[in-house]
Amino acid sequence: MAVVTSSVTIHAPVDHVMALAKDIEKFPQFMNEVQSVEILERGPGGRVISRWRAALPELRLKVKWTEEDLWDDAARTCAFHQIEGDYGKLEGLWTFTPTGPDERETRFDSRLEIEYDVPLIGPLLKGVIAKKAKENLDATLAAIQRRAEDAESREP
Repeated sequence: MAVVTSSVTIHAPVDHVMALAKDIEKFPQFMNEVQSVEILERGPGGRVISRWRAALPELRLKVKWTEEDLWDDAARTCAFHQIEGDYGKLEGLWTFTPTGPDERETRFDSRLEIEYDVPLIGPLLKGVIAKKAKENLDATLAAIQRRAEDAESREP
């Protein structure tokens, strides 16, 4: 199992950053590997069930999973985990912390635990999967950062 982390400081208020992060249906528009995200259910208490499809061209893999997200607006977090899918384990936590002058910046921290098992060749892929997971995690945070800062720069 790989544990990967990533953090970024975004020059936008925390509520704005969280709103963009919650808009997972748009992830395929700005994340190359994500092919589709379908919301299956929105429940009470910030619970979201979604179906994801992604491609990892370098590994010639297509992966799919259904995940449960638990958004906590008061704590400014999102805990998520795979309910079913291709990963042996997929779970993590996003944390959004207001920072900077007048809290006009947001520190976005992400932690991901991921395991992908392939019989016979699985051990050879573990390092590659961990590296790819880190690249994708960094790309996710960077994409949300770009979107948040672009929108923030257009506001009067």
